[in-house]
Formats: sequence, C-alpha cells, structure tokens
Amino acid sequence: MLTALYYLLMLLLGFAWYKFGQNLLRKGYRDENDQRTEGLVGPVGMLVIAAVACYLLFALLRALVRGEVPCIGKGCKMHVYTLAANAGDYWANMFYLAWMVLGLGYAVYVTLKIWFRQ
Repeated sequence: MLTALYYLLMLLLGFAWYKFGQNLLRKGYRDENDQRTEGLVGPVGMLVIAAVACYLLFALLRALVRGEVPCIGKGCKMHVYTLAANAGDYWANMFYLAWMVLGLGYAVYVTLKIWFRQ
C-alpha cells in the first residue's frame, strides 16, 4: 500500500509540474504587472539542470544495458540492485531515474521555449 501511495504521489507531482509549465507557456511576453515572463530557471540554473539531466540519463541508459542500478539515497550507500536478484528495487530505482530525467528535461524545454519565443 505504501508503494502505491508513493507512485500516486509521484504521478500527482508530475501532473502539477506539467500544469505549472503549461501555465508559464500560455503567458505572453509580459504578465499582468508588466513584468517580463521568466522561465523556470535562469542561465546558470539551466546549465546545472542540463548537466544533471544528462548525467541521470546516462545512469538510466547504463542501468538498462548492464541490468544493475546503484541504490539512490542515503540509507543504502554503495548498494547495487540487479535485475536478476532484486527486480522490485531495480525497477523502483529505474522509475525514479526516469522520472527525474523527464522532470528536468521538461524544465529545460519550458525554459528554452520561453527564451526563444518569436
């Protein structure tokens, strides 16, 4: 039951993140206070988020190819979940990695879309 609640909360967070990005994209060049519409992150944040997203994408693809993923979190340092021995933990960590890549990629997409409006 706790696992289902965890995945439900992740889906709700993803939906809220999507709606927030869509609301930013729907705004014009200026908002109601005549302030320029900003993206989700600034230039430095954009570079940091892009670098983190690329690293996580690399980790995701590496885990898919090798069939093993390192544990994500403080409580299980240096523990590796393999697909053969720990299938549930493996897919849980893969889902988390994919979710982070999608969320950060969407932030980069929304920011670039706002920056390069015509």
